[in-house]
Amino acid sequence: MVRHVIIWSFKEEYSAAEKAEFAAKIKTGIESLVGKIDGLLNAEVHISPLPSSKGDLLLDSSFKDQAALEAYQVNPDHVAVATFVRSVVGERKCFDFEV
Repeated sequence: MVRHVIIWSFKEEYSAAEKAEFAAKIKTGIESLVGKIDGLLNAEVHISPLPSSKGDLLLDSSFKDQAALEAYQVNPDHVAVATFVRSVVGERKCFDFEV
């Protein structure tokens, strides 16, 4: 199994209300991919960070294997969500690992 973890920070130009709206949209979009994309076992987007956090939202996802993660990256349903994410975030940190 492969875990795919991402921490995003929104662009500073957005208000707190806009960031909350975007976070909810991203959470719904990504979590709805489970069951639609082969090999995507789980996807949880956490949108309520504690003040000690260094990001605005976190994706914690699991894939059957490395090939499933690679297929997910180019899947049109994922690309549609990722395109929106890229338009509103300023920083992205990713950590992939095998379990």
